Amino acid sequence: MTRVQPCRRWLAPAVWATLSIITTLHSRPAFAHEVLPTIADFTVADNQLDLTLSLDVEALIAGVDLSSPTSAAGPKEMAAYEALRASPAAATVKRFEQFWPEMAGRISLSADGTALKPTLRALTPPNVTEPDLARIFTLTMSFALPPSAETVSVGWDAAFGPLVLRQNGVADPYDGYIEPGNVSPPILVSGGGAPGSWTAFHRYVLIGFDHIVPKGLDHILFILGLFLFNARLRPLLAQISAFTLAHTVTLAAAAANLVTIPSSIVEPAIAASIIYIAVENIFAKGMSPFRLPVVFVFGLLHGLGFASVLQEFGLPDGSFIAALLGFNLGVEFGQLAVVGAAFLSVGVWFNRHRLYRTVVVIPGSALIGAIGAIWLIQRVA
Repeated sequence: MTRVQPCRRWLAPAVWATLSIITTLHSRPAFAHEVLPTIADFTVADNQLDLTLSLDVEALIAGVDLSSPTSAAGPKEMAAYEALRASPAAATVKRFEQFWPEMAGRISLSADGTALKPTLRALTPPNVTEPDLARIFTLTMSFALPPSAETVSVGWDAAFGPLVLRQNGVADPYDGYIEPGNVSPPILVSGGGAPGSWTAFHRYVLIGFDHIVPKGLDHILFILGLFLFNARLRPLLAQISAFTLAHTVTLAAAAANLVTIPSSIVEPAIAASIIYIAVENIFAKGMSPFRLPVVFVFGLLHGLGFASVLQEFGLPDGSFIAALLGFNLGVEFGQLAVVGAAFLSVGVWFNRHRLYRTVVVIPGSALIGAIGAIWLIQRVA
């Protein structure tokens, strides 16, 4: 009995810590889709600024607050959002006509410090939709500029989420990532505001990290699956290294448009990779010779998932390499943050205990596999 009591004292906090890492991913009412930035392209000609937005307009109409990376939404907002998604796109266009006056008042665009009002041009539904992804509409509007305007600044309400702002039709165009509720710096109408390589690198490090923590729930679960299999440093580093090398290859290839695979294939495959890792964690007695090759293959898939984010809003032409390296480094920092949190919560004090596998690895992997199975069903349905 004297040996059992200390074990019991370890058992409850160990199980709680492991499961809390995973279950907190789903502990809050969350939006149905990952929040991606709205893509905003603008062109200035003949004293007029034309702004084209690619966005999830149905979330805005429903009142979902997109300022949060995982976008929490209450039952009322979710019900309104799902009702819009279930209706024909033409019904959303009609509903947007009623919403536009409110939205227009929450858009901030100024020329040389003078606020301008937008004029609605059109809202165009997407040509192709995927059931597990948000419907991305194209919204076009225009602003009348003073003849002497030299700079413009663009932003909008924080609840509308982040904004990727891209200038077109000039040399050295501006390309920036605007945090929710912020306003861009003054942008030269004539061009010349392109960010330098260091600025692009720093910005995309933050974007890459943000895509893992807290946005990348599927990637987080996969990394946790690798951790649970063996929390000791050497086998864990071997797996993380194989995963990192693989997703770096496909991320670079996809970002350079050398590889293109539809998300309808990539996203279910990522869910399946989570299930596989979880099942192997439960039934494998030790690291097989096939573990690292399998992790490498799954890393290739996850790299395509990372690349889908970059393909949504592109990389700046003048700083392509710097931005790509920054994004990849941000992803690595995010992965290390997940592993570090798991190690400090469980591994540093419990991974060598004889009950580690029984009370941590098996139940934790079972929960990870169950979540992966739910995602797989949702993504192929």
